[in-house]
Amino acid sequence: MKLIVDANILVGELLRLRGRALIAHPTLELLISQKVAEEADHELQKRIRVMVRQNRFSAEHGEQFFAVAQDLLESSIQIVPYAAYGNVESEARRRIPRDSDDWHTVALALQTDASIWTQDCDFLGCGCPTWTTETLLLQLQSV
Repeated sequence: MKLIVDANILVGELLRLRGRALIAHPTLELLISQKVAEEADHELQKRIRVMVRQNRFSAEHGEQFFAVAQDLLESSIQIVPYAAYGNVESEARRRIPRDSDDWHTVALALQTDASIWTQDCDFLGCGCPTWTTETLLLQLQSV
């Protein structure tokens, strides 16, 4: 199953053991735009710093956690450059008027004929199929 991963999903699932297993699931072909990958990287670092400040784990553990997340991202998710989907930018922007930052995800979904893995309601009605984590987990259990 080919899915375009929304930044919020990627960050949230990289922080969960269940999510890391899901990202590495062999039947999933996961893609993310370069822009969204950069956004997710920044947000993941920020959340790990907060967890360290909250003493949820040490700074050293935070660095190790980030390295594991980066390795998983690089091994399980294809990062797609703008040049591969930029030709549908105008169409994607029209389809996601509530959050213009999400157009990269919609454009990549349009270009690759893939669904979007998201919890963000802004993607509803964009004309691309969407999967929530809950429905994705249920689907994978039945395969």
